[in-house]
Amino acid sequence: MTEITLLDGGMGQELVHRAGDKPTALWSTQVMMDRPGLVAEVSSDFFAAGATIATLNSYAVQRDRLSVAGIEEKFDTLHAMALQEAQNARATHGSGRIAGSLGPLGASYRPDIHPGPDVAVPIYSEVAAKFAGKTDLVICETVVSLEHTRCIIEAARSANMPIWCAFSVSDEDGSILRSGEPLEEAVMIAKDMGVEAVLANCSTPEVIPEALSHLAKADLPYGAYANGFTKITDGFLKANPTVDALSKRHDFTPESYADHVMKWVDQGATLVGGCCEVSPAHIAEIAKRLRAAGHTIV
Repeated sequence: MTEITLLDGGMGQELVHRAGDKPTALWSTQVMMDRPGLVAEVSSDFFAAGATIATLNSYAVQRDRLSVAGIEEKFDTLHAMALQEAQNARATHGSGRIAGSLGPLGASYRPDIHPGPDVAVPIYSEVAAKFAGKTDLVICETVVSLEHTRCIIEAARSANMPIWCAFSVSDEDGSILRSGEPLEEAVMIAKDMGVEAVLANCSTPEVIPEALSHLAKADLPYGAYANGFTKITDGFLKANPTVDALSKRHDFTPESYADHVMKWVDQGATLVGGCCEVSPAHIAEIAKRLRAAGHTIV
């Protein structure tokens, strides 16, 4: 019927769960330093579940975050580690693409602290350069404002590879970014700047259908990968948040999440996967449903 790209799930949360350590503000970056090889293990499990893309564990490897923790000198090393872990997972699986993850500056969901273009673009560009010639594409993740959209895509273009842009929308209204600005305006900015696909990410599954209706207007491949949090808490929207300020939904089973995803596919989404709290079991259930419905996973 339709060719569907199946992304992986939530690397950061999966690492925290498997490591069993108390989360720090560095999230998955800390786990990568403390437990080498665990990232490759998670990516391998996502590949085995049916994912065709491994997303680099580079989301939070930004100088501003590392400097707060006093480890900015590890910037190059950590990016090299993230790339090697993904490459190892792909080699073990025997196939698959690798996506460089370009995460937000400062903290997730915080348009209020995102720096202006003069500061943001060079910082993003340094990360994008780490992907050039080494990954198959770059995903600008959890983009939450119009200015964030312009800055991160401008920087990503310097890597000279396909760019996907994933927007995080309000958990109450899928038509607006977390900044309160229109998603559709951000989508058109992204299209004009040359992205190859647009997605909604790290938002509650229930608002994704509304977001998809706006993503579709760009006439580009589109899709979504939602999270499994009960809500983005007020406590999380502070400096240096840790994931223990968030909690997983009790109804977030592989079956229930796959129900959502299949509705997105029926709505025209051809790029699907998962964000925080989406495990290999969730991805395996989605893969099973896609194949049963006659779709081809590519």
